[in-house]
Amino acid sequence: MNVILGIESSCDDTSAAVLIDGILRSNVIAGQKVHEAYGGVVPELASRAHQKNILPVVSEAIRQAGIKKEDLTAIAYTRGPGLLGSLLVGTSFAKGLSLGLNIPLIDVNHLQAHALSHFVKENPEDETPSFPYMCLLISGGNSQIIIVKSPEEMEIVGKTIDDAAGEAFDKCAKVMGLPYPGGPHIDRLAAEGNPDAFKFSKPHIPGLDYSFSGLKTSFLYTLRDNLKQNPDFIEENKADLAASLQKTIIDILLDKLAKAVKIYQPREIAIGGGVSANSGVREAVKKFCDERGIRSWIPKRAFTTDNAAMVAIAGALRFSKDYNTDYSLPPYARTTISNQD
Repeated sequence: MNVILGIESSCDDTSAAVLIDGILRSNVIAGQKVHEAYGGVVPELASRAHQKNILPVVSEAIRQAGIKKEDLTAIAYTRGPGLLGSLLVGTSFAKGLSLGLNIPLIDVNHLQAHALSHFVKENPEDETPSFPYMCLLISGGNSQIIIVKSPEEMEIVGKTIDDAAGEAFDKCAKVMGLPYPGGPHIDRLAAEGNPDAFKFSKPHIPGLDYSFSGLKTSFLYTLRDNLKQNPDFIEENKADLAASLQKTIIDILLDKLAKAVKIYQPREIAIGGGVSANSGVREAVKKFCDERGIRSWIPKRAFTTDNAAMVAIAGALRFSKDYNTDYSLPPYARTTISNQD
């Protein structure tokens, strides 16, 4: 029996998951509401919360899987990228548990885990992508188009040069006065609004790279100018603003994806990362692929945010090659998707 424990602590979610012979048996996530009062993640508070949460989260994941810690075959953990203090908590815990149980340790690149999240199986008959495939990775910190050639060989062909799609959602939501994180609130309001009510600036960046800073500025100026005429402008137009913002972000994402498809001609396209939980994004990508005869992989929402299930499967795919991490390797805050050193 092959039993992999995954540990995720890259930002503000503490998560642990257990895979038994490649099938997900538990995926426990503890969020951190402490950041809501600040409108964003406070790194020091995040690392303290991880210290508080990691032992009960891991214990619960093992309990839900119906095993004992002595049954574990290996431990996979997020080494980076992310908040260094948060990563140190997960890394230290994983190393200690690995040494205590005398079982292999597997470091996982967080971005690779998102790109491989579609390999998480909840049932033996669940289907998975075929290599190579194209992945649109969209989250709060990353907007990337990736060619996934194998579990360990990935090529970034397009990336953001400034803000990511998730940042655009959250920061525009913040200036509208919506709670943090703003993305889910934009998604909810957009369902009730007119996506063509407002026009916002779209970038003209060559190649396959993304930019969302101009959109944020355009959105801010629209609010500023209209508030001068009507102090209740935001409140009276929340749904239309959300729908128009969401449509613009989707248009930007799909414009570059269409260019990438022409160049690389993928047979399958997957999406991953927190923004892939957005209803509009999910529907638009599926429609985009259906129109082109490309198979789409849309993840369950449970596997879009930072979760240990994707870390466990990424670790399992490496463990099959007898990989064992050097305990001296430190976590890294910044990296590319191919960094494994």
